Amino acid sequence: MTPPAEAHTFLAAHGWGGATVLPLAGDASFRRYFRVVDGARTAVLMDAPPPHEDPRPFIAVAKWLTDRGFGAPKIHAIDEAHGLVLIEDFGNDRMREAIDADPGAASTLYANAVDVLVALRDHPAGAWRAYDRAELQREAALLVEWYCPTVGLAVDTAGYVDAWDAVLHHVSCDRAVTVLRDYHVENLMLVGASRSLGLLDFQDALAGHAAYDLVSLLQDARRDVDPALEQAMLERYRSATGEGEGFMRAYHVLGAQRNAKIIGIFTRLWKRDGKDRYPSLCPRVWSYLERDLACPELAPVARWFDANIPVELRGDPLLLSAK
Repeated sequence: MTPPAEAHTFLAAHGWGGATVLPLAGDASFRRYFRVVDGARTAVLMDAPPPHEDPRPFIAVAKWLTDRGFGAPKIHAIDEAHGLVLIEDFGNDRMREAIDADPGAASTLYANAVDVLVALRDHPAGAWRAYDRAELQREAALLVEWYCPTVGLAVDTAGYVDAWDAVLHHVSCDRAVTVLRDYHVENLMLVGASRSLGLLDFQDALAGHAAYDLVSLLQDARRDVDPALEQAMLERYRSATGEGEGFMRAYHVLGAQRNAKIIGIFTRLWKRDGKDRYPSLCPRVWSYLERDLACPELAPVARWFDANIPVELRGDPLLLSAK
């Protein structure tokens, strides 16, 4: 977490020459974040190093969101050539830690997060790439590409594709919305005295089905979400939007798709990138996936899982591969 060599020149060029640069966070990608402190004022420096990262999508989505009144950070300065972006500092009050410190606040905080998605639904999607069937299939395939061989399974890959083909019609939609894709409590900040929601990690936004970000929020790979809370928040969203049972079918199909993808990604983060904290999160994701697979609309995919991945091989790939 040493700042990139170009950071101090960049900061000096934009009025932050005397600032202290402190490590803040990294994530599952190559991006890193630093807090820039200059007396009473602060900002956050995003290091999105090319060619691994491209800051332009983040900048475009942030502008789209702020233009519509959503809580994305303001952009203070940009150096595209070196992948440096200076953005508004939302502080340290993250929704994850707020709930951990006060579990009684969970319902209110989740309700606020759901209400942002209700408001987002009112806007036609930005000019993003479509979250279409091909993309959903590509993502779901990460499970058979990474998880299955890691735990010693040779599976029916063609049958896997066919099973998803049989259910993905449930997620077609007449009017796409902006899907932020990583909308969960570790990417939601409580900003200022009003504790309004600040949005982070939205650079991969696509145009797709409104249920996807609800899945991201309510079937959270990084923390347990009480099924009763999940149900209450789904009811809140549907009450506000008038969505019916077709929406719920899409929610469970996208839940299964996202959870299959995450199991593949978390395995890849360990096997390829050496980030060994991620396999231990997979048992939670498997539990969400199995709940979604129990829904009737997922029957073709559930049959594939039953035929190809034994229950005893659904868990932490690091531990399972060691047996």
